[in-house]
Amino acid sequence: MGIVNVTPDSFFDGGRFQDAPAAVAHSLQLVEQGAEIIDVGGESTRPGAVPVDEAEELRRVLPVIGQLAGQVKVPVSIDTVKPGVARAALDAGASLVNDVAANREDPALWRFVAEAGAGYVCVHMQGTPQTMQANPTYSNVAREVGEFFRERLRQLSDCGVGREQIILDPGIGFGKTVEHNLQLLGAVSGFAGLERPLLVGVSRKSFIGKLLGVELAARLPGALACACMAVAAGVQIIRAHDVAETVQAIRMTEAILAKQRQ
Repeated sequence: MGIVNVTPDSFFDGGRFQDAPAAVAHSLQLVEQGAEIIDVGGESTRPGAVPVDEAEELRRVLPVIGQLAGQVKVPVSIDTVKPGVARAALDAGASLVNDVAANREDPALWRFVAEAGAGYVCVHMQGTPQTMQANPTYSNVAREVGEFFRERLRQLSDCGVGREQIILDPGIGFGKTVEHNLQLLGAVSGFAGLERPLLVGVSRKSFIGKLLGVELAARLPGALACACMAVAAGVQIIRAHDVAETVQAIRMTEAILAKQRQ
């Protein structure tokens, strides 16, 4: 899953692709590099990010999604927490909703997903992007994320979303400390029992820098290590900024795993 941030303030590439032509060109480049899903976002979800209103988010993402839908053969995802943005993006050609606010109680977005028959990424987050890193606390992070997934699968079913539409994302970095993130990555294979595809996003995230003492520009090797470990543990989708490098690392990991199984 290649990341396309149509924003001025995302933590890695904010501002580089905030106009539609640049975002579309970048998306096409990511597909050439091997991206099998393009994830378009118009509101940063980095810790402490300032929310934008619905009209501004629509202004940012709809031209990009509309153009991509007619040019690429891979699915286009909308990274949003707003029901109105999700519905408009699905109408414009997106086929997947990537929802970091799956911890909400309002079912409106889920009902739109059910009506559209769209894919849905259910992301675990403690709090909101504005509060999630204030003091994240768990008694057992892997167990609590698993309980969250089971409860959300029930709620999504009640809203008419079929299990076959759902992808589960443990939300690395979304309301977690370095230790929580490491524990989750080490336990991710345990979520396979939920019988849904798993997605992990670790791309250049701050926990890598905190653990290894490296700045943003130097975090790619750490992110690739996490991605390869996740694939070995059974994760099917890796969300990444650095698509070419991530694809190569994953393909090598898969080739080794295939030989182990022979």
